[in-house]
Amino acid sequence: MKWKRLVAFGLAVVLGCSLLGGCGKKSRETVERQQVEEDVKEEDAKEESEKEPEETEVPDDGKFHGKWVVDAEYAKGRVGAEDTVFVDSRGEKQAILGTIEGAIATVWQDWSVQEGNAGDEKWGCIPEPDALASILGNLGITKDKEIILLGETLEGWGDDSRLLWELLAAGYTDVKMVDGGLSALKEAGAPTQFLASKPQPGEVVIDEIDYSHVMTTEELQSNYEKYKIVDVRTDDEYNGAVLYNEAKGGHLPGAIHIRYTDLFQENGTLKPNKELIQMFEDTGLSKEDSIVTYCTGGIRSSYVQLVLEMCGFEDSYNYDQSFWRWAVVGEVE
Repeated sequence: MKWKRLVAFGLAVVLGCSLLGGCGKKSRETVERQQVEEDVKEEDAKEESEKEPEETEVPDDGKFHGKWVVDAEYAKGRVGAEDTVFVDSRGEKQAILGTIEGAIATVWQDWSVQEGNAGDEKWGCIPEPDALASILGNLGITKDKEIILLGETLEGWGDDSRLLWELLAAGYTDVKMVDGGLSALKEAGAPTQFLASKPQPGEVVIDEIDYSHVMTTEELQSNYEKYKIVDVRTDDEYNGAVLYNEAKGGHLPGAIHIRYTDLFQENGTLKPNKELIQMFEDTGLSKEDSIVTYCTGGIRSSYVQLVLEMCGFEDSYNYDQSFWRWAVVGEVE
């Protein structure tokens, strides 16, 4: 009987090993399946993260919508806020007659190279990083503040947009201009004052200038055929009138004519996005084009470039030296 017990014990051992082997096999299969599932999840997550973000649908409410434009009601609500700086781009002389409460004043010329005369090499360009940082720091325009820029639309040249365009190039992110400009803000009932407020200087560091939307004379001369050129000046200027001491009259060869004032409704606010996009496309522009805007000194053209960009024409550039410089070094029609 002893041998029977030994046989039974042996069978039990064999059965146990078989079962253990099966469990081990099942365990490996489970681990492998779980690993495959994790790999699939990781791949799905990677594909999802690499998808281009969907375009946000712009409200069709008869107003312009863009990341750097706020309406007068919003701006009115920010007057007096400690973390907001209002900047009157018309300058101190204009601010004497009235500006928004607490606003400081400056002009675009003080933010650009002014060596020599208009049309000279580098005149009107963005200063070097350290020089621009000093200018902005002295004005208290620091990167930790919300910057709201004030100008005039139909009655001005869009000086506020030139400052905004330059702040973006300097690495600022929380910058805005008021739709309809200073007039719209006053109409909304924002508190006003005579004379600009005294700036509260602060520290500003600019590591480099971002030239993503800046066109230089040298680049335009070298690769002219690559770009669609948009002249945003008045009819008279486009047709050859010399109004601002330009070296000669005319326009850049083949330039499309879209007047700066064509952007606005009768009340000075921007036209709705759909209407502006249709206007741009009707002139022959498409969102796939590389577009250069210019005016006399890169002021009005900065407004058009920013609006183009906000409307989806992202490969667009403002030629800051504009016709003042081109009339000296380039051919015109």
